[in-house]
Amino acid sequence: MSTLAHTTMTAARPADSGLAGSGELDRYSYAEAPGADRGSAPSSWDGAEAEIGRVGRRAAGNRGRGLHGQLVQQLGQMIVSGDLGADRPLVPEEIGQRFEVSRTVVRESLRVLEAKGLVSARPNVGTRVRPVSDWNLLDPDIIEWRAFGPQRDDQRRELCELRWTIEPLAARLAAGHGREEVQQRLGDMVEIMSHALAQGDALTFSRADAEFHALLLQVGGNRMLEHLAGIVAAALHVSGAPVSGCDRLTEAGVAHHRRIVEAVGEGDAAAAEAAMRQLLTVHPDLDHAEVGVPAPREH
Repeated sequence: MSTLAHTTMTAARPADSGLAGSGELDRYSYAEAPGADRGSAPSSWDGAEAEIGRVGRRAAGNRGRGLHGQLVQQLGQMIVSGDLGADRPLVPEEIGQRFEVSRTVVRESLRVLEAKGLVSARPNVGTRVRPVSDWNLLDPDIIEWRAFGPQRDDQRRELCELRWTIEPLAARLAAGHGREEVQQRLGDMVEIMSHALAQGDALTFSRADAEFHALLLQVGGNRMLEHLAGIVAAALHVSGAPVSGCDRLTEAGVAHHRRIVEAVGEGDAAAAEAAMRQLLTVHPDLDHAEVGVPAPREH
């Protein structure tokens, strides 16, 4: 096994993702905002009290973004879950008081959510939650939030359909641009997955799996496919969760990954594509009828 494979396998696990204690938060008091429309929404965050702490512990610390990142995670998950419904006004002063963060943190967090299509800010109207049709559903954060929320079944199906569409093509193109160093990295990831399978290490397995699929999307010479690498990585990141899994630790899965590496190394585009299709349908929960994979068209 190469040094890269060994290093990845022995990488440190992420730190606990709990929120900062209340003493670490930037507290302040806000005056009532002039002209703020309080009548259309309750001043308190009804029904969200218990959910807020759980959501924060689950995801807010995953990226180490500090208070700003934690607030983005919490508000984002509350919007995606429906706790903050479409057209709900988001008053910065209320958010700051509820989460005990500064005006700057609130402003930056809302800007991030606006870039993701979750909220909109307009003069004389304020900031409001946008409908699902306006969300950037290809954003990796939104993929993760949907995967752990009420829309998890739809998210799982849609991710599987998307992967079935783009990854066989990515494998075919990668075989056409095969380079020795690429094949070596792909082989390293397979060895890591094989070792992780033997150890029952789902976290290491999923990390190597994500690296494997991202690499295939990046080396085919198609910049649009390369842009989708983050989406596939997000899909694989949430696949370890029982509610949304597309992949499992199995010998068959590792074997299909290995066949893809061999086909890429041999420059056999058709074999690489076929092996990827077999990989994506190796699990019973990826039956074509269930995930809505379209049948091959006759030309």
